[in-house]
Amino acid sequence: MSIFNIASFFRRAWNKVITIYWNFIVPLRLKAIGVELGKNVTFYGMPIVTKEKGARICIGDNVTLCSDSRFTALGVNHPVILRAMRSGALLSIGNNSGLSGTTVCSAEKVSIGKECLIGANVVIADTDFHPIKPEGRRYNNDPDDIQVNPVNIGDNIFIGTNSIVLKGASIGENSIIGAGSLVRSDVPANEIWAGQPAKLIGTLDDQ
Repeated sequence: MSIFNIASFFRRAWNKVITIYWNFIVPLRLKAIGVELGKNVTFYGMPIVTKEKGARICIGDNVTLCSDSRFTALGVNHPVILRAMRSGALLSIGNNSGLSGTTVCSAEKVSIGKECLIGANVVIADTDFHPIKPEGRRYNNDPDDIQVNPVNIGDNIFIGTNSIVLKGASIGENSIIGAGSLVRSDVPANEIWAGQPAKLIGTLDDQ
């Protein structure tokens, strides 16, 4: 057996060991802070998950959260980040969806449907995080001054790497968002959108 084969064997063995570790430790940690976990959720790496008192984070069955570049082709810039930022906020991920290095921030409601593929380093947020008005913007954390609008991502959506989905956006079932896109409006079902801002470039009927 060559040195390369030996090294490859130990690398695969180590990856298996740390995957077992993550899938033991991460569910315990998430359940301890009140995250609602479905069955057979798989973790590659340690996600960053926070929620305010009275908020909910719901992760469906067979979801995969990849926070480690060794386990995804494009690599990730940071772990998966899930934040339910205000009391009453809801962040939900449907069954059989997969996220890689994705950031999801919900101040009111972010819903990701079933069978979704969310590419590396995508950002999804229903809030501006800071007030639009300039006076005291840096230090003003008054929720009444910070605009929020729910985000709804339907079933079987594919969002390409490095895309950003802004507050108020809605993406209809089966649609595709091209890599590096900025989504700030409603995307109908069965369409392909791309660009900054994203716009229609095709339909699934064309494929």
